[in-house]
Parts: sequence; C-alpha cells; structure tokens
Amino acid sequence: MLLLTVMMAVWRSFYIDPLRGESAMRLVTRPRTSSIFMPSMPSYYRQQIRSIPGVVDLTPCNWFGGIYKDDKAEHLFVQMGSDPYTFLKVHPDYDIPPDQTASWQKDRAGTIVDSGLARKYGWKLGDRIVIEGRIFPVNLDLNIRGVYRAPIPTQAIIFNWQYVEEAVRSAKGHDSLYVILADSPQNVSRVATAVDGMFHNSPESTRTETEKAFELDFLSMLGTVKTFILSISFAVFFSTLLVSANTMAMSIRERTREVAVLRALGFARRTIFTLLVSEAVALCLAEGLLGSLAGYCLVYGAAQSAVSGIYSVVLKVTPLTLVVVFALSALVGILSAGISCYRASRLDIVQGLRHIG
Repeated sequence: MLLLTVMMAVWRSFYIDPLRGESAMRLVTRPRTSSIFMPSMPSYYRQQIRSIPGVVDLTPCNWFGGIYKDDKAEHLFVQMGSDPYTFLKVHPDYDIPPDQTASWQKDRAGTIVDSGLARKYGWKLGDRIVIEGRIFPVNLDLNIRGVYRAPIPTQAIIFNWQYVEEAVRSAKGHDSLYVILADSPQNVSRVATAVDGMFHNSPESTRTETEKAFELDFLSMLGTVKTFILSISFAVFFSTLLVSANTMAMSIRERTREVAVLRALGFARRTIFTLLVSEAVALCLAEGLLGSLAGYCLVYGAAQSAVSGIYSVVLKVTPLTLVVVFALSALVGILSAGISCYRASRLDIVQGLRHIG
C-alpha cells in the first residue's frame, strides 16, 4: 500500500492534474528533430508566430545547463535564458513586484529566481550568482534583481539571454524553445496547428504542444515512465493479493473447529461468511491506513529534500489518492478472503468438529 500510494501520487501529478489559469493557454514550440538543449530555431520565427491569429505574445527560452558551485544533486536547478520584456507577459501568473521586474529589465546581467530556490540557498536581492558554463563556453556572473512566485514551483532562475549571445557567437540568432500565450484555451489547438504548418517546409520544422504535454515529453526522456508506473502498481497489487489470500486461507483453516461450533450454535452460513469477510476487510483497511500514511510521509520527504529535482515539487498525496488506496485495500480483503470464507461457511458441522489442525 505504501508503494501504491507513491505510484498513484506520481501518476496523478503528471498525468491527471488538469491545467489551470494561464497554464491552459500556454504552448511550447520546439524543434521537431533537433535537441532542445542547443538553440536551433532561427530567431525570425518569433515575428512570424506573433502574426498568427490567436497568439497574444511569445517569449524565447534557452537552456543554459551550467554548474552552480559543483555538480552535486543538491546544487542542480534550471537556468533558463529568455527575454525580460516578454517572459512575464507570457507568464502573467508569476507573482513578482513591478519594481523588481523593472530592475531586471534594466540589468543585462540580471536574473530573477524562484522563491523556493531563494529560500533554499539563502539568496536575496542584490546577491551575485556565478554559473559555470558546460554547454556554452561562458560563465554567467548574474545579479539577483527579483524573486518570483509561480503557481507551481519551478526551481529555476531566468536571465537575459543576450548575456550569452554577446559572449558566444554561435548562440546568436537562434532559440531552443518558444513559449506562446494564446488568447483562450479554445484556440490552443488551432494555434499549435498553425505554427507547425507555417514552418513545415522551413529550415527547422517545429513541434508545438501544450505546456503540460511538453513537460510530459521531457519527463519521458527518462524512459517509459507511464508503463513503468502501471507495471509497478499492477505487480504490487497482485503480490499483495496473493500474500493476503494465503494469510486468510491459513487463518480460516486453523479455525475450522471454531466455525463448526458457530454452525452448531445456529449461526447461518451467510452470517459466518459475512463475519469472516468483514475480518479480512478490516485487516486490509488497517494495512491500507498504515501504508498510505507511510507513503504520504515518503512523498512529502521527497518533495522537501535537497535532491528532489525539478518535478518532485508537484508531488503530493491528495485525499482522493487516500480514498483510492482504501478502496483497493478493501478490494484486496474481499478477493483474498472470498473463496476461503465461502468454503468455511459451507463446512459440514460434524467434519468441522472432528478437524484437527
């Protein structure tokens, strides 16, 4: 039940949670064939995309992939280069004071940081961050000009991409991603089709999808996550069912004479069947309670740990997840005890009283 709780929390976070607010109106355009870690789309794509009906604005996003302090897991976070004048227009749900926005836009070496990241490292306005370049041959010496709070923590810093363009000639005139804000959720699909159709025969064809779909595609780079989660969940449920069925069969077999005595005292077969099944369900619900509590603690600890990574911040065990765990626990109790309880309730009284075991 602990493993099921964790697997269902992961499944809900990445595959079930609906998009809300502006996130439902954002799309991500990326190269169809090239890596998203190297700029490959020509920058003139920006103006062409803005001309598409239904597009409110867009902002470029370029992955820097540098090292802060060292390459240990606790020092890993996203470093994204963008345009300070359009980034917050496309992300109006990011909460940041206007004066900090203006300060960021005026400083070519300025950056804004996620509020959770700022708390983690003790950063404050005016601090300097030095990022060692690995993909690009340049080190970033950035000034913290703002702290933003996103609806879902991003664990990211956003800096002015012109800093890299001025230092690395090959980075100029190309972008890795475009984040597009549509005017309504209803136009998202039409805008995505129009963008990809516009660049179908261009030097770099594109693939445009919703922000949520892009996150899932990025997650899939780690492997077939969805298949892995389903396989683990099925294996855990089946194993739990087998162990529980074996335990209940042994327990009922050891109490054969007790069941025979109840039958001799006049207990109906249906009553005996109900008592035995209720016992099995109660035991499995207790198991589900302990397992779900342990799973909740595990998920919470993973989300709060220093090495939780980018996606762990959205992990949480919801009341619906706990309800599903309890329902599966009850189902395990019914399925595991059903056959044994039925046989016990149909037991011949004389044979039961003679049983030795």
